[in-house]
Amino acid sequence: MGEDALVSSADIARLGGVGRAAVSNWRRRYEDFPAPAGGTASSPLFSLQAIQSWLTTNGKAARVPLAEQVWQRLRATTEDLELGGTVARAGAYLLQTRLGEAPRLPGAVRPELADRALRTLLTELAEEQGPATAFERLCERYRAAHARTLATTSTETARIMVRLLGGDPGTVLDPACGIGTLLLDAGPRAALAQDTDPNAAAITAVRLRLAGIETTVIDADALRHNGFTDRLADAVLCDPPFNERAWGHAELAADPRWAYGQPPRGESELAWAQHCLAAVRPGGPVVLLMPKAAASRRSGRRIRANLLRAGAVRALYSLREGHDIWCLHRPVPGETQRTTVWLEEYEPERDRAPGDDPEPVPIIDLLDDEVDLSPARQRLLRERADVGAVFTKTRASVQQASSEIDENLARVLEISAERRQLSTTSLAELAKTGALTVLTPRPGAPDLPVLTSADLAADRSPSGTQDALGEAAVHLYPGDVAASATGMARVIEEEALLGQHLTAYRTSAALDPRFLAGVLRACTPAVHGSSRIDPRRVAVPRLPVEQQRAYAEAFAELDAVHRAASALAESADSLARLGFVGLLDGMLTPGE
Repeated sequence: MGEDALVSSADIARLGGVGRAAVSNWRRRYEDFPAPAGGTASSPLFSLQAIQSWLTTNGKAARVPLAEQVWQRLRATTEDLELGGTVARAGAYLLQTRLGEAPRLPGAVRPELADRALRTLLTELAEEQGPATAFERLCERYRAAHARTLATTSTETARIMVRLLGGDPGTVLDPACGIGTLLLDAGPRAALAQDTDPNAAAITAVRLRLAGIETTVIDADALRHNGFTDRLADAVLCDPPFNERAWGHAELAADPRWAYGQPPRGESELAWAQHCLAAVRPGGPVVLLMPKAAASRRSGRRIRANLLRAGAVRALYSLREGHDIWCLHRPVPGETQRTTVWLEEYEPERDRAPGDDPEPVPIIDLLDDEVDLSPARQRLLRERADVGAVFTKTRASVQQASSEIDENLARVLEISAERRQLSTTSLAELAKTGALTVLTPRPGAPDLPVLTSADLAADRSPSGTQDALGEAAVHLYPGDVAASATGMARVIEEEALLGQHLTAYRTSAALDPRFLAGVLRACTPAVHGSSRIDPRRVAVPRLPVEQQRAYAEAFAELDAVHRAASALAESADSLARLGFVGLLDGMLTPGE
């Protein structure tokens, strides 16, 4: 790419130290705002030079963080399709500054950066933050820029997989390493890695070596060209590519790795599972991310059966994001055969590892015509085993919850004989008077969890990460109010960062935050005739603080009713499902 790079609205927001909404306002309000130079109507791209000139001319330019300067300079020196290679070369340059000599990296990547300005900025960033942190900043931006095409393991899934692997794993292999996320999280004493993408392999090598991990990385397809035939790892972590039909089925037909059966053409995941077992020492663990279908597809039942008979399967955990984690173990010759496995839906809040479940599944029960290892199927089978007792218990809980909800509503609310007319104002007017402040992103986000839209909807603690936020974010404190455009709102109880697609408010002594959250909850999208709420149109009743607090207490009671009703809906759904199952299983009979 030439000297002039193209930047998105998000990039402009970072350059100006503002939120994306401010950039949209600039485009509408200022006739001299640069016209798009590329992209699409929904995702326009702008000339970096034109944007920088406009920001300076209009007094909008904030002090651009050094990491952002590095990233924009890097983007200006390369074509978009070659971005991975440039990131790898930048990492190699940082590694060279720490080692004092040119590192040897896969893919013939060398620290050859022709752009002197980029080298200078990288050196300054390394001096300011350290080479490892500097490169992680570049990797974060690289992931964000190629989120749709770059296959990376999510932060939460990586943490779960590392935890299931266990502490002090020794030398860990990842034969489909991508940019090294799993290995970096595992923090092994030594790492072996392989990937078909030479740039990804080089990025992995840099990340691990900057983290102080002894590393050997090979750029090749591990199924076709296993780079570690002469060395066994102590453990394996892997998030392999899914649903690949051109994985080498015909050319690898007689491969000795298929100790549990020749993988069918449509079962590339079972080829990866056997590759990982062949690459680990006897007794070594393998933690593998798999699609849910791999646990039940008919074409793979013979291999699953052989894995079970050999004692190679320890556990399968279903994740909420739609994948399974397979915990395997390479059998030791002569060891006592495993007779049970754990098949369950993973619940992070229960903090369990393989072996903690009090109800393991006997392997003999799984060796039927289907060899279905799906944790969801096992849950249904357990429910059917005592459907009568579960049905009775669930019915009692539904009746009790329904009665409590009715009593709470009667206590909290009274129907007025005559409708009250409340004088109202708007959020915009309240902001003008100083009663509330609409919070906007600021550079220098602290290391805090992120409150996501899902967290807000589920009324749970912040669970997101800063990967998609960049360096500017809204810092939430207890007492702030977070709201979504779909009618969810609540008062913050712990420090966090505000996630995407959410708005935050900070109230003065004249406005009770719990009252404001209740008002925002009342303004559902349907009231405004669209699928989203325009905060400027929210009508806030004019009430003294004492009356606001009375309303806030009622809102809190209603919130409790809402949570109880949600739980009741789940119990009622379970009750109906148990009823269908029980009638057909003979545990229940139709009433007279």
